[in-house]
Parts: sequence; C-alpha cells; structure tokens
Amino acid sequence: MLEILGAKWAFLVIAKLHKGPRRFQQLLRDVAVVRTQSLTNVLRHLENSGIVHREVYPSVPITVEYSLTEKGRDFQAALKEMENWAIRWGNAAKEE
Repeated sequence: MLEILGAKWAFLVIAKLHKGPRRFQQLLRDVAVVRTQSLTNVLRHLENSGIVHREVYPSVPITVEYSLTEKGRDFQAALKEMENWAIRWGNAAKEE
C-alpha cells in the first residue's frame, strides 16, 4: 500500500477515476495542479501497480482511456477508511 501511496498525486488520480473512466486530457483538466509529465508518471505507476487500466482505441488520433481495475476500485475502500480516520482524529493532533 505504501508503494502505491508513495506516488505523488496518486490519491487525486484514483479519486478522479473512481468517478468513471477518463481520457488523459480529461484527467489533466480535472487535476489542474498536476503537470503533464507528472500525470503521465503517476498513471504509469498506477498501471504497473495494477490499480489503473489503460485502454487504447485505434482512432485518429489515437484515444487512450484510463479506468480503475477491480484492485483500484477496492483500494477506494482503504482510502475511505483513511479519510474517516482523519475526520475522527484530525482535530486531536491539533489540540496536542
């Protein structure tokens, strides 16, 4: 899990793909804070980790669509639990 989370922007990309498949340019617009090369790198990392599926359609120009694999959709549950933990304990860290 740490290997996947170690990739910068991985959380953001997984969250966007959880809403449904996206083409590269759609993702780039959705995550405007991420540069093109960084998005390319995180997508490759997530694809190599089995989180993201890359589908190439033979059109002119070539269309590439990214979606979450079953492993990627299941990972969303882990992210939700982390969010719940942060909501529950986030203020406690500030008070100490």
